[in-house]
Order: sequence, then structure tokens, then C-alpha cells
Amino acid sequence: MKRLTILTLLLGLLTLSSCEKYLDINRDPSNPQIAEGYVLLPPMLANLAFAEQFDSRFIGKYIQNWGEATANDTWDRMGYNAGSDNAGNIWRTHYWNLGANIQLMLDDATAKQKWDYSGVAKAMFAWSWQTTTDYHGEIILKEAFEPNRYVFDYDTQEEVYAYVQKLANDALTDLNRTDGNVSQASLARGDLTYGGDRSKWIKFVYGVLARNANHISNKSTYKPDAVIDFCNKSLASNADNFNVPFTAGGNSALANFFGPSRSNLGTYRQTDFLVSLLDGRVFKGVVDPRQSILTTASPDGVYRGVTPTQGDPNNLNGNTKRIPTFWGELPNLVVAGTTPGKYVYKDGAPFPILTYSEIQFIKAEAAFIKGDKAMALTAYQAGIGAALDYAGVAAADKAKYLASAAVAQAASDLKISDIMLQKYLALVGHGIIETWVDMRRYRYAPTVYTGFTPPSTEQLFPDNNGKIAYRVRPRYNSEYVWNRASLDKYGGNALDYHTVEPWFIQK
Repeated sequence: MKRLTILTLLLGLLTLSSCEKYLDINRDPSNPQIAEGYVLLPPMLANLAFAEQFDSRFIGKYIQNWGEATANDTWDRMGYNAGSDNAGNIWRTHYWNLGANIQLMLDDATAKQKWDYSGVAKAMFAWSWQTTTDYHGEIILKEAFEPNRYVFDYDTQEEVYAYVQKLANDALTDLNRTDGNVSQASLARGDLTYGGDRSKWIKFVYGVLARNANHISNKSTYKPDAVIDFCNKSLASNADNFNVPFTAGGNSALANFFGPSRSNLGTYRQTDFLVSLLDGRVFKGVVDPRQSILTTASPDGVYRGVTPTQGDPNNLNGNTKRIPTFWGELPNLVVAGTTPGKYVYKDGAPFPILTYSEIQFIKAEAAFIKGDKAMALTAYQAGIGAALDYAGVAAADKAKYLASAAVAQAASDLKISDIMLQKYLALVGHGIIETWVDMRRYRYAPTVYTGFTPPSTEQLFPDNNGKIAYRVRPRYNSEYVWNRASLDKYGGNALDYHTVEPWFIQK
């Protein structure tokens, strides 16, 4: 019996040894065993775009970029879907799709002295930390990636803002290095946005810092000169825009999330507020040359938009007053793979994460607050011009609009509402989270956002207790299922937690 046991053990060891050798010689060279930066980077870039797009479907209703075709939609009412991960993709992307992958990319870059890759990783994470905290308020920072944890404590938004600054400055340090194995050709293997051009990544990082510094405009610590300096070092033209590319045709998973093939905006309609900014009602009777680009007329030729919570009363096949989809076609006529779409709502349209026009409007606002109206006017007009170019407006129409009564022509005539409404238009369909930051900073003021009317107390979601939305609740399936005790410390389990004003807008 003893001999049998020994023989069995020896046979087992021989078998294990043989298996190890077999596995050693059968590694798949097509699937790397170590995650390299050029492999990790493309899906992370795609997820930056998908996160914004996924959650913008909901927040776009808060800011009235769009509304639902049917009445009494929860998000039109500034509510939320309890027990659901709806509007939780920014959270998921930050902590899961990026998260450990960022660290893998940093480890690989450090080991191989690829400082350009480490700079890019830090730049993306700085942007993601900024977006996630602006969206949710208090989030998990210090304990976020500690192993073997099941409960995570939240950190203040002020701490997250400070960490964004540190991470962004670390990114600049790495991106400015030329030693080691820094190589544009190497970085370009994974960099689908800037093709390995570190100078453009540096400008992007300054854009993140500009957002970070400008978002605290209500505080006594706000420094408009610092914001202006960051803007001056950031994107210098539309050629510097941070665009995530997508592909039309073939695999729909590679198409723009807002394109007709993926049908994620099928029941969404332009709002009356958006239409009013383009048809002359707000801007002194001047029709915006982007009207037919950002919105679509009904079959009878009239531009209409839904009033949030009321839907489209003409939403029937054959009704000539029916409001079309964002793809420029009536709902019943949209055909995946055939309907081309329009603007940022096309299958092959790149999705902008940060644009030159946004940077100019940030600069204009900071200069206006500082009291330098001349600088504010110049940046404001540059922002409008860049937005018109981005939308594909013809040169003659652009020049006519810039010289019209819709655009302030003198520094003494410029108002903060001029700046913020034009920034709103520049970011329609893609800068929705940034626009929501702005609207919250100004507390949805109709003196700034002319014509914007939140749902009435009776129309608001019941859990709001008569208050409008100021943050998004943390992702349900991680926080409300596993981390409720930590949420309690910040009142996160309250039904109206999404109406609590975040730190960044407070004085």
C-alpha cells in the first residue's frame, strides 16, 4: 500500500511536470502574457467616450439637450431609476474599465522607461477623476484600488480636486521627458486620438487643469488668472480637439454609441429650449446657421422641440408635426446601416472629449469674472467661430453670424449669459457633463440660461421633495448593494441624495 502511494505521488509529479512543459511550449504568441501600453490604450480611449455617451443620455434630459418622446419620463423629471445602473457608467468606467488597467499601463511604462505612455495614462486618469467627482460629488479616492477590500470609505470632493491637480502635473512631467524609450512611433501604436503627438497630450492636460480650476468659480479661492493661463497652454485650434474615433459599417460595436446603427437615441427628441437658442427667439431674431445641423424640422418645415415631462403630442406616423430623431429622420423611417445620421450622431463620427471651443469659452468666462471684458470678448468670439467650424458651417454663413446681433460686438455689451449660452450650443450632444457642471454652478439661473425652465414642483420626480438635481447617485450595483454603510456618512442613502449640492458649486 505504501509503495502504491509513493508510485501514485511520483506519477502525479511527472504528470504535473509534463503539463508545465506542455504549457510552456504552447503559449499563444498572438495573445501577450504581459499587458503592454499599446494594447491597453485603445479600449481605454473608447471607454472614455462610451462612459460620457452612456450617461449623457440621462443627464442630457436634466440640461434639456433632449427629452423623451413620451410624457412623464423619470429623467425629464430630474429623477433617477432606483435599483438600476442607469447613469452609472462613468462610475463603472472610472473604477473598472480604467482603474487597474491604468496601473498596468503605468507599471509597463515604468519598467520600459516609456514616459510618454505613463504621461498619457496619468492624463486620462486625471480627466476621469475630474469627471467622476463632478458627476457624483464625494467619491472613493484613497482606498479605491486597495486589494482585498469589500468596503470603501468616501473622500471629500475637495480632496479629489487636489488629487486631479497632482496627477495632471505628474502627467506633464512625464510627457515633457525625452529620455528613456520615449517614441512617437511607439506611442502611436495605441494612441488613436493624437497619433503619439505628446505636444497635443500636454495641451489636453492643461485643458483638464482649466476645467478643474474653473469649476470652483463660486469660491473665494477661485483664481481666474490661473484658469486663463491653463487655457492659453491648452488646445490652440480644432486640430487639437480630443476626438475618439469610431467606424461606420461592419461591426456595430465599433460604431459611435449615438449613431443610428446602435439606436441608443431612438426615443430622444430635441427640446424646445434647444430649438429656441437656434430659431431666433433668444438671440435677437437671428437664426443660427447650426439650426439644421443641431436640430431637424418636422415634415411641415417647422422646427419644434419637446417640453420636458410632456413628450411629443404629435408622435404618430403620418403626423406632419411629428418631431424627428437626432439622426435627422422620423422614427419610423430610421434604418440601421442605411440612415446616415448627422453631426455627432453618425456611426462613423468621432466623439469629442475636449474641444478648442470649450477652452475658449472657459477663458472667456474667467476673463469676464476677472473684469477683463476685452479678453473675454475675444475668447468668446473665438469660441463661437470654432464651434461653427466644428459643426461644418459654411465660411460665408459663419462670417454673417459672427457679425450679427446674436453675437456681442463690443466688450461693454458682453454678458455672462452670452458666454454660457454659446458654450451650451458648442457642447450640444457631446459636452453634456461639462454643461451640467456649468448649469449647476449658476444654479440653473434663467438670467444666465435664458429660456431654460426646470420642471415645476408638481412635475419633479417624487423623491426630489420639490428640489432639482445637483448630482448623480453612485452606481447602484457596487455602492447600494455592497457599500451602503460608507454611503450613510454622506447621506447617500437618502432618497433625495441626488438633489444635494456638491462642494464645487458652494462658496
